[in-house]
Amino acid sequence: MCLALPARVIALHDEDHATVDLGGVRRRVNVMLVENLRLDDYVLLHVGFAIAKLDPEEAARTLSLLEEATRLPTP
Repeated sequence: MCLALPARVIALHDEDHATVDLGGVRRRVNVMLVENLRLDDYVLLHVGFAIAKLDPEEAARTLSLLEEATRLPTP
C-alpha cells in the first residue's frame, strides 16, 4: 500500500529540488517529475518525491480529512 500526501511548495532550489511544507513540517524534496512548478503550488508527495501537482481545493479537502482522521477521541 502506498500513501501520498499533499504539501505546499515554499521554496524552489533548482529544477529538481524544492522545499515543501506539510502541517508545519518542512522538507527538501525531489520535484523532477512535476513540470512548471511554482511557489505555493500543492504537490502530491510520496517518499520524498513530488509525483503530481494538486488542485489547491483538493489539497485543502484532503488535508482536512487527514486532520479529522488523526484526531484523538476524547474520553
